Amino acid sequence: MKNIISDFNKSQLKKIQEQSGFKVPNFKAGDTVSVKYKITEGDTARLQAYNGVVIARTKSSENYNATFTVRKISSGVGVERKFNLYSPLLAGIEVLKQGDVRRAKLYYLRNLTGKASRIKEKLDFLEVQNEKN
Repeated sequence: MKNIISDFNKSQLKKIQEQSGFKVPNFKAGDTVSVKYKITEGDTARLQAYNGVVIARTKSSENYNATFTVRKISSGVGVERKFNLYSPLLAGIEVLKQGDVRRAKLYYLRNLTGKASRIKEKLDFLEVQNEKN
């Protein structure tokens, strides 16, 4: 039974990747990302960037149902949004900073405010990014 489900997951994932055309970057909890999301308002469609810290990922990247949760502070209020990793509405994901965390789920950030909610940054990530540019 497990083989049938994994085969179905792989076939769906392949189909979705062919349709969407964008590569999912390698990111994890603690990373600061910019998610470009397609928003339709009446007749017009536009891209909106949602910048924040990834506080959770569900399922592996090989599963077409995989999701991730991004948290940001907007006007002093914490706002969280859950995205489907392989949604047709996602236009792109860009990793801005890599965080140095020890947990897979960062739900404790919900209770922290101000400087206490900051996450240490991996400095070797910056060196790799500079070499690419």
